[in-house]
Amino acid sequence: MCGIVGYIGHRDAYPVIIKGLQRLEYRGYDSAGVTLFDGNNIHLAKTKGKVEDLKTKAEATIPTSGKLGLGHTRWATHGVPNDVNSHPHYSNSGDLVIIHNGIIENYESIKQALKKRGYTFESDTDTEVLVNLIEEVKNKEGVKLGKAVQIALNQVVGAYAIAVFDKNKPDEIVVAKLGSPLAIGIGENEYFIASDASPFIEFTNNAVYLEDEEMAIIRIGKEIKMRKIKDDAIAYPNILELQLNLEEIEKGGYDHFMLKEIYEQPKAIQDTYRGRLLADKGIVKMAGIDQNLEKFLNANRIIIVACGTSWHAGLVAEYIFEDMARIPVEVEYASEFRYRNPVITEKDVLIAISQSGETADTLAAIKLAKEKGAFVFGVCNVVGSSIARETHAGAYTHAGPEIGVASTKAFTTQITVLTLIALKLAQEKGTLSQSKYHEYLAELEAIPGKVEKALLSNPLVEEISATYKDSSNCLYLGRGYNFPVALEGALKLKEISYIHAEGYPAAEMKHGPIALIDEQMPVVVIATKKGHYEKVVSNIQEIKSRKGKIIAIVTEGDQTVKELADHVIEVPETSESLSPLLTTIPLQLLSYHIAVMRGCNVDQPRNLAKSVTVE
Repeated sequence: MCGIVGYIGHRDAYPVIIKGLQRLEYRGYDSAGVTLFDGNNIHLAKTKGKVEDLKTKAEATIPTSGKLGLGHTRWATHGVPNDVNSHPHYSNSGDLVIIHNGIIENYESIKQALKKRGYTFESDTDTEVLVNLIEEVKNKEGVKLGKAVQIALNQVVGAYAIAVFDKNKPDEIVVAKLGSPLAIGIGENEYFIASDASPFIEFTNNAVYLEDEEMAIIRIGKEIKMRKIKDDAIAYPNILELQLNLEEIEKGGYDHFMLKEIYEQPKAIQDTYRGRLLADKGIVKMAGIDQNLEKFLNANRIIIVACGTSWHAGLVAEYIFEDMARIPVEVEYASEFRYRNPVITEKDVLIAISQSGETADTLAAIKLAKEKGAFVFGVCNVVGSSIARETHAGAYTHAGPEIGVASTKAFTTQITVLTLIALKLAQEKGTLSQSKYHEYLAELEAIPGKVEKALLSNPLVEEISATYKDSSNCLYLGRGYNFPVALEGALKLKEISYIHAEGYPAAEMKHGPIALIDEQMPVVVIATKKGHYEKVVSNIQEIKSRKGKIIAIVTEGDQTVKELADHVIEVPETSESLSPLLTTIPLQLLSYHIAVMRGCNVDQPRNLAKSVTVE
């Protein structure tokens, strides 16, 4: 869950690395470090805190020259966030330097063995153990760095993306990957290393993404040399031309990435269905579905696995698939799925959802399902990610880079993709009438414009936020399709404002949560016209009679709820199944404004990281 940046070439490494770390800070931001080699000496600076703190320290304490360098921004796993535990780490001799993303699960036993051989350790990290293991192998076996890395990695259990160099071979960096992403940017007589392409996109659009259990030796003036870690077989780099552009990863005038990404949703949704949804022709065209149609049509059930916000998108999809396509659906937390000995058969289809495409628990669920013979379909946002490569087929969301840790446009684009799949299957199975099918296509095509209209509520939401920014608790209620939206709204508030919040099905309020309601408790109720409207109105009356403060999300023109609620936020009318794409917008804005007013770091909330590449 950390960010890795490396450079070797003809230009100064330091500015490349610092800027790259700033772009990767969404991956971890409790500490950071940089090491530079100037041809004679290694210079190291690392510190607890943000990349900006590292920049200040580095420029005050070390020479920032050198054509080779490694940088790292950390999300702590082994060892508290402090200067000593920050990466990079040296070997005992001081010759080898490493940065690492992931977890070495058997580090403690290796550490004890190395201690018996005279090694000492300054930090509490598994990474310092790994670099000393590499040094031990290098010295004991009398091999070069690349071979030492390979032998050492065959002795470790866990996940990693690493970059290592030896000060005695200053024209070479060795990298390797298992479970954590790693990209190599290829320039003119220069190479870039990073957890994703954002640190080097202005320098080159040619990149190689390492596959699991692959390593590469990167040398100035030579082609990348790649090997399989397990059996030493030669691997051949697949050079991809990146479509990412620099403007997409900058804030573009917004105060925060999160706000920018909330406002990008009309375009992101449109980009997601572009070329797939041909409403005027009554066609949904998706290569990953078209080529595997029989797998879906003959499935006994669909199992959806995901974590966090993606899990909430899966819950919405459960309603959509069962309603439109009449296929049984189960939605599972990926983190629980693999540990409960699930019943999976060859007649099952597993849909794995992940923004990053690197979520460790979701990847583990995919591997389990494949072992059991299920067909696995991926829905993710990052091209070339591990989930995109591990699944049998899939669909990208085309949301564009999502930098804010609290996911927004990933949620709505995931729902868009899943809706397209459900409509495609419903058409093939004949479970929707032609009139209803065409109505859904037209409604989905109109959603970006309706999201734009929903975003016009921003000034009102900001005003409401000021009233409740000091609340200690908040309840979110929804029914049917909007129950998962209530869960997602509560998660957003928890993630970035640190206010305790819970989402419930509105009907469940009487089975416990109603005991919490008093005049201090704000209750957000999703009460759109379509979908159990009268029952939700009854729930609102129950809250009002207990003096709860009601923030209602309603359909444009609603009068009934307006008379009961303390605050009303309107969204455009749409079909019930598509309403989550609209009702989630004011909830995203509410959490954003409350967090800003509380002085929270919206893009980098405490204790969280964007890409959860550890279990």
